[in-house]
Amino acid sequence: MAALIEAASAENYPARVRVVVADRADAGGVSIAREMGVEAIAIDAKAAGSRAAFEAALEEALRGRGVELLCLAGFMRILSADFVTRWRGRALNIHPSLLPLYKGLDTHARALADGARDHGCTVHWVTAELDAGEIVAQARVPVTPDDTPETLAARVLDEEHRLYPRALHDVARALL
Repeated sequence: MAALIEAASAENYPARVRVVVADRADAGGVSIAREMGVEAIAIDAKAAGSRAAFEAALEEALRGRGVELLCLAGFMRILSADFVTRWRGRALNIHPSLLPLYKGLDTHARALADGARDHGCTVHWVTAELDAGEIVAQARVPVTPDDTPETLAARVLDEEHRLYPRALHDVARALL
């Protein structure tokens, strides 16, 4: 998220970050966004009472601020098919694996357990099926013999910080 905010602050970048939305007020991204001068709000998913109510509040927050392209980053909620359909072709996600490999959680440990030689990250379009949308961009990271899930995760995260801003740039230039 911070990498997207930083990239989007450049004068010639084709997108701007209008708002950061979290599902918890104590999410780290809320304070980081505010420190970077971006509006940040929390919509308490539990207090909303239902997934539909939470997504309605999320939709209102996004549309009310003129958001045209949704970028998920560390948003660990599965959105409903209805929500995803309304944002089809306008919602991106970053995932810490070379999709279609290692959908879901614990990607780094799973790659190491499988003896993968390469790992990485993927920016993809959000679809109703988890981590199954069309791939926009990928970055590879070699797996080293002494890697742990933590060391591999750190190198993948570095690539995520480079890849997501580039992918958003290209998508925004094409769509907006």
